Amino acid sequence: MSGVLAGKVCIVTGASRGVGKGIALQLGEAGATVYITGRTLNPGSADYPGSLQETAKEIKQRGGQCIPVQCDHSDDTQIKKLFERVEQEQEGRLDILVNNVYSAIPTLTSKVNKPFWELPPEIWDEVNVVGLRSHYISCVYGARLMIPHKKGLIINISSIGAVRHLFNAAYGAGKAGVDKMILDCAEELKIHNIACLSLWPGPVKTEVITDRLTQGKFDADRMLAQGFANGESTEYPGKCVVHLASDPNIMKKSGYIIFTCDLGGEYGFQDIDGREPPNYKCIKTILQLTGHPWLAAFVPKFLKLPSWSLALAFHKFY
Repeated sequence: MSGVLAGKVCIVTGASRGVGKGIALQLGEAGATVYITGRTLNPGSADYPGSLQETAKEIKQRGGQCIPVQCDHSDDTQIKKLFERVEQEQEGRLDILVNNVYSAIPTLTSKVNKPFWELPPEIWDEVNVVGLRSHYISCVYGARLMIPHKKGLIINISSIGAVRHLFNAAYGAGKAGVDKMILDCAEELKIHNIACLSLWPGPVKTEVITDRLTQGKFDADRMLAQGFANGESTEYPGKCVVHLASDPNIMKKSGYIIFTCDLGGEYGFQDIDGREPPNYKCIKTILQLTGHPWLAAFVPKFLKLPSWSLALAFHKFY
């Protein structure tokens, strides 16, 4: 889809590595001007590979335009300055905002299966200041740039942890908050023709996750380990964002939570390695992950659980 987003101005938060980097690469390859943010500006200055400069270099090698902006999203002032810079440099224009930044993955993946009472209470802030509160601050400033132009797209990267237990209680509360926030933002922005949605990738093989898999950190949770081992590349969610941003009927999706695997089927694209990532609403996949491969062999791949069934399965009302 090279060039389909030419002239568009985007912000992708948390793009030094992982899902944010994958999204930024795909947006840049599609012709957009991409502002990328994160704390790691230069190579070698963090515990994990990846930096804004490296992401920017790769985007430029693909023919895209990229502006790396070092930003600590736990600091509201730095977020405000980011949007002021975009407003000044792009004549007040912002077309796409992707709230992806998240700083707690190393902590979460090193404490898998630890109950919340055995974790320090401060983990709440470590998980949810950058990833919930910072997303809200970015939505505020992003909406202010989009409203005068009566168009725009805001995407929050979330996960199934919003409706089922994953990692720990602080993580689940944060993801549920991200989803509810974006649905309410969609309700308030629809009169301005600005679409808002939550995007749920499946397990993604990020740099941190790949490192944890190698170390056997997920061995105690077979489903989690198998899910990540067969997961999406970091660029698969990026392909989803490009197709969403190119959809002339995007307002029909505003206010919804959307699985990346469903978009691959709807828009007809595969991962960068040519694979079709597992669909975790697919009954066949669920049976395989839960230790019933013999039964999965007899189930057609097209049989899927409806999205609403997830809410019924994981939300309990008395």
